Amino acid sequence: MARKAPFPVAEEDLESGVARSRTYNESPLDARLLDLDEEAESPFLRGQKRVPVRRGALPRKAAGRLKIALVLAVITGCIAVCGIVLYRYATQSWRFRIDSSDNIEILGARNVSRSQIMEVVAGDIDRNIFYVPLETRKKQLEQIPWVQSASVSRSLPDRLRIAIKERTPVAFVEINGHVEMIDAHGVVMEQPTGSQASYSFPVIVGMSETEPLSTRAARMKTYLRLIRELDSDGGHYSHDLSDVDLSDPDDVKATVTDPHGAVLVHLGSSKFLERFKIYVAHVQEWRAQFPKLQSVSLRYDHQVIVNPDAVASAGNQDGTGAPTTPEAAPGTTAPGPHKKKHP
Repeated sequence: MARKAPFPVAEEDLESGVARSRTYNESPLDARLLDLDEEAESPFLRGQKRVPVRRGALPRKAAGRLKIALVLAVITGCIAVCGIVLYRYATQSWRFRIDSSDNIEILGARNVSRSQIMEVVAGDIDRNIFYVPLETRKKQLEQIPWVQSASVSRSLPDRLRIAIKERTPVAFVEINGHVEMIDAHGVVMEQPTGSQASYSFPVIVGMSETEPLSTRAARMKTYLRLIRELDSDGGHYSHDLSDVDLSDPDDVKATVTDPHGAVLVHLGSSKFLERFKIYVAHVQEWRAQFPKLQSVSLRYDHQVIVNPDAVASAGNQDGTGAPTTPEAAPGTTAPGPHKKKHP
């Protein structure tokens, strides 16, 4: 009984094997075994091939970033909606409306009356507190002469707070026949009415309402220097001044009062304390020599001129209209000028 071949071999395969065996000098059996080896190895070779994997439409990192962006967008949208709701509530609710002047708090005002401040903010009554223009109100309040600076703030839910810093007066000033008050920067203020504060200053003369603020400020620097020097050694000589004439920056003139009368003292533009001490030391001597002591010029070093203004007035009255200067005036009897050398 013939055995069956384990693997049927086609006739064409056998012929191709014979042909290869002829080419390589191999037997037909070896060629067939070679074919069998190739067939045996082929399943393993197919298993080693890469199998394509289906991926998503977006990479994993891009998908994560997209999720974060969506979450942030949702949070931003919620915050925006809440903001709109709160804004409408704050700007439309009656809880944030200034009902009356009692809702306006004023701090730091002593010489500025409440009525002056209310003239500025009266239009804000019955207005929503968030609609009050704070910066505009601040600038309007600082236009009041007594107000040096102001701040306006909201005090929720329905109050307005105004803090005032007032100017500090340093002297009285006579302008156009009226006596007002003036600060170190040359700002003129009306004398406060109903204020409990009391002031004792000299009266500054020689200023005009039409002159610019810069001119008044420069003159006030001279005035402050005069007061500071006169009080520098503890003598407090400034308390003896009734008025100060600042019309001539090269010759500051101060009227000094005492029980014997008033004397106009020319102090020049420097050495105020030194020259004033000369006046204090010799005023009684001059009164004894000249019964009508009206003025004394101390503006020149080592020289005193008594009653120089009397001769100047006489020169204006003699029909010539030219005053006699103290330097050129001869030494005559009172009330003319009298030059004395001072050691």
